[in-house]
Amino acid sequence: MERTRVAGIIFIDGKIALMHRKDVLKRPEMPEYYTLPGGGLEEGETLEEGTKREIKEEFGIDVELVKKLYEIKSEKFNQKEIFYLCKYVSGTFGTGEGPEFSGDPKYIESGKYLPELIDIENIEKINLMPPEIKNRIIEDIQNGNI
Repeated sequence: MERTRVAGIIFIDGKIALMHRKDVLKRPEMPEYYTLPGGGLEEGETLEEGTKREIKEEFGIDVELVKKLYEIKSEKFNQKEIFYLCKYVSGTFGTGEGPEFSGDPKYIESGKYLPELIDIENIEKINLMPPEIKNRIIEDIQNGNI
């Protein structure tokens, strides 16, 4: 069955909120990269509820969904990924308490999860996954669409 992953694109004070993944053991070909906050939907959850929950778990902040920006299909992970432009509402960035921060042994191979705010002009210089979304974000920023 196809999984649905939701993610948020959040700008705070002229920076983009990303999860820096380091020492990722389960991906020896890519032990370090950045990703947008998000994850899989829980049973009975709407796309909006899942996006807000994942961002709260990972970053400790509340957001408002502005609009759906992108949708891609990942054959490799057998999932549909939906990306929303989100507006920061409240909370202290970097205070997430999701399962990835729990010390649960099942996350050891996933490496470290480090919430970071990255200057927009540095997006091109980092390894932001997935690459097709990185390119679309850069293009939309340059064109003034986001």
